[in-house]
Amino acid sequence: MPGRIPKKCVLATVAAVMGIAAWQAPAASAAPASVPLQYTTNRYVGSAVAAAYLASETDYRAVLTREFDNVTPENEMKWGTIEAVRGQYDWSGADAIVQYAQKHHKTVRGHTLVWHSQLPDWVGALPADELRRVLRDHVTTEVKRYKGKIRAWDVVNEIFNEDGTWRDTVFHQKLGEGFVADVFRWAHAADPRAKLYINDYNIEGINPKSDAVYNLVKTLRKQGVPIDGVGIQGHLSIQYGFPGQYRENLARFAKIGVETAVTEADVRIPTPPDAAKLATQASYFGQLWDGCHAVRKCVEFTTWGFTDRHSWVPDVFPGEGAACLFDENLRPKPAYFALNPRPDRGAVPVR
Repeated sequence: MPGRIPKKCVLATVAAVMGIAAWQAPAASAAPASVPLQYTTNRYVGSAVAAAYLASETDYRAVLTREFDNVTPENEMKWGTIEAVRGQYDWSGADAIVQYAQKHHKTVRGHTLVWHSQLPDWVGALPADELRRVLRDHVTTEVKRYKGKIRAWDVVNEIFNEDGTWRDTVFHQKLGEGFVADVFRWAHAADPRAKLYINDYNIEGINPKSDAVYNLVKTLRKQGVPIDGVGIQGHLSIQYGFPGQYRENLARFAKIGVETAVTEADVRIPTPPDAAKLATQASYFGQLWDGCHAVRKCVEFTTWGFTDRHSWVPDVFPGEGAACLFDENLRPKPAYFALNPRPDRGAVPVR
C-alpha cells in the first residue's frame, strides 16, 4: 500500500479489427459512454480518496461521486496522520471523508490501523509492554470513533516479505506474531459489525507471500480470531506478466470462509503511454475485475485513486505512471471501459 505523503486485450483486439491506429480520449467535457462503475456490479466499487482534493477540486469530487460507492482514505486514517505527536490527535481529514461518504450514501473502507510505515517515531521507541498498551489504545480509539460508519477495516497491513517470512517490523520484533490476533480482537471489540481484513501487495497470485497470508488466516480462524477477509492490493505493472493463478488464489480463500477484496488496484505503464500500452493496461484491469466477479466471496473492487492527476506511481517508480482509470483531465481511459459494461447490457442492481 503506497504511502502518498511524498508525491499509492479486449480493446487491443477491437482496435485491430476496426483498424484504429491509436486510442483517442473523449473530450474532457464528455460523459463516459457507459453507466457509472458503482451501478455495474453487485460488489462494492471504490477508490482511494484524498481529503484535500475532495475539498478543493470540484471535478475530482464530481467524478468520484458519480462513479464509486465506496471510498478509502489514502493517508487520513494512518497512525502518522492521526497521532504524529503522542496524545495530539488530528481527525480532520478522516472526519471529512467519512462525512462526505455519509452525505453521498457511500461506504468507507478504513485504512489502515497497523502498518510499519508512516508510523510516528515515538511509537517505535516504546518498550514492549508500553507498545502493546499504546497499540491497543490506538486501535480501540480509532475504531470506536468511527463505529457504525466503517464497513471494513484494513486492520494489519503488509506484514510479510516476498519469500513468505515475517517482515522485521517494530511490532513483530517487540510483540511477536501474536500481535496480529490481538489487534483483530481489539478492533472487533471496538466495533463488532465492521468487517476486518489483513491487507498486502504481491499476493494476487499463488506464491510464497500469498501462501503465508493463506496459512496465517487459516490459523487465526481456527483460533477463533475475528478475521473476515483478505485485502489483495492489486498494484500491477504491464512490464511484468499478469499474476499467475489469480482466480485460484481468490477461490482458496473463499474455501476457508473469508471474503476477499481488491483494495488498491492500479496498473502502471512506462511513460509516455500509447495505444498498445493502454490496451495492455486495460487487459490487466479487466482480468483483476473479472477474476473478482468470478468468485462469489470477492466482495469489493477498489482502485488506489482514480485519476493520473494525483497518482503516487511517478514519484515511486520513475519512468512509469498513467496507472489509473482516468487521465489527468479526468477523461476515462480504455481501462475504464474494460471494467464498465456496454450500456445495452444494462446495470446490475446495487446491493
